[in-house]
Amino acid sequence: MTTTTVAKRAATGTLTGLALGDALGYPTEFSDVPAILARSGTWRGLELPEPALVTDDTQMTLALARGLRDAMDRGVLAPEGMREAVRREFIAWNRSPENDRAPGTTCLRACDLLERADRRWQDASQIHSKGCGANMRVAPVGLAPGLSEEQRAGAAQAQSALTHGHPTALAASDLTAHAVRLLATGTEPAELVEALRSYARENRTRYHERWLGDLWTRAQDPDPEHFIARGWDECLAALGRLDDAVRTVSPETDPCLATGAGWIAEEALATGLLCFLLFPCEPLTALRRAACTSGDSDSIACLAGAFAGAHLGADAWPDDWADRIEYRGELLTFGALWDV
Repeated sequence: MTTTTVAKRAATGTLTGLALGDALGYPTEFSDVPAILARSGTWRGLELPEPALVTDDTQMTLALARGLRDAMDRGVLAPEGMREAVRREFIAWNRSPENDRAPGTTCLRACDLLERADRRWQDASQIHSKGCGANMRVAPVGLAPGLSEEQRAGAAQAQSALTHGHPTALAASDLTAHAVRLLATGTEPAELVEALRSYARENRTRYHERWLGDLWTRAQDPDPEHFIARGWDECLAALGRLDDAVRTVSPETDPCLATGAGWIAEEALATGLLCFLLFPCEPLTALRRAACTSGDSDSIACLAGAFAGAHLGADAWPDDWADRIEYRGELLTFGALWDV
């Protein structure tokens, strides 16, 4: 039976899980697994910090959510309106005194360039960067109701392209939003990897020119289809490794050893999914496994939390954790907006 978003409040669950994973992984980022275990005793014993502060991952997710909401409030979601609204929010985040959580250099550099009025947005995009900074924030695109498949894919890739223009960053953002949407609307975890692989194959040479314009010309590819196919091919390879890992990896082993450390987009997607798929009905265990990793722990855990929350809904997260998370009020506001 398909569980509806109304019944389980998938948007609230997704955004809460994303922020909880972010906060749980914040203290463990840049530490190896032995160092994390020396502090916690066991990875299953990781507890939410007090205070439960988040990183730029959640901050930029909320910036994207605000931009997406503003664009949709003006009418049918379209490329120019969406890009301009999100650009404004990214610039505001870049200027904010709360932007002090070790933000990625790609996002900082691109946001600085986006603020220059004499530049086209494509010139601000970091065309060679496929860091995970775009797909760790894309969940709102998967949650917003009423979008066509073209709008959702285009918006997911366009928000990535504002900062991370590498084709793998675009494809991984699209896949992340699609995974959130599938789980929120009832796809079972056991069916998810194959559904994502099918989606990647179907879209392998589809360049969303309406949303991306001539971004592809900043790279060295002969045509836009070749440009975007490079990204989908790297994501398909990562999904292949994920498929193997889900069947063979011990939950007690650092997931990064199987699917990558998560600093780059396709690895963050695969390792976040792996942590979720190892424990599809144990959301806190999935977060703890994701936070106790040798790679980009906060981004891996925020993705795992988003997937778990999309699948299980708001009740996945105990009140004594959810009520302590930073930006709780705004997370609940967007959840209420998009749960129906």
